[in-house]
Amino acid sequence: MAPPPMPNIEWDLRFASNEAARGWDDLCQQAPSNTLNAWHELRGRSADLAPTSRHHQLKGRLATAVHRGIEMEQWQFEVTGNGRIWYVVDSERHTLWIRLASCGHPKATD
Repeated sequence: MAPPPMPNIEWDLRFASNEAARGWDDLCQQAPSNTLNAWHELRGRSADLAPTSRHHQLKGRLATAVHRGIEMEQWQFEVTGNGRIWYVVDSERHTLWIRLASCGHPKATD
């Protein structure tokens, strides 16, 4: 007898701050279909995600960030040419904490 397929385990998306939530609303207003695609891709994110040019772990001092006292990998999803979502991966809680959502290119990467 064949085992049943594994359930589709999706990540919980949460905002790390009110500022990130406001930025998400701005992205939804400016690029609704791209933001919806980002939401779907983030929810279905593989635990062993292979980086792409539009979705990758940040580099250098931005590669990790502390959330709730725990250092976690910090990733970026490019929603539009300038629009970005930065999030940290909380594997223990199976949650992606959105730390930044912005219609403009983040200054920290300049």
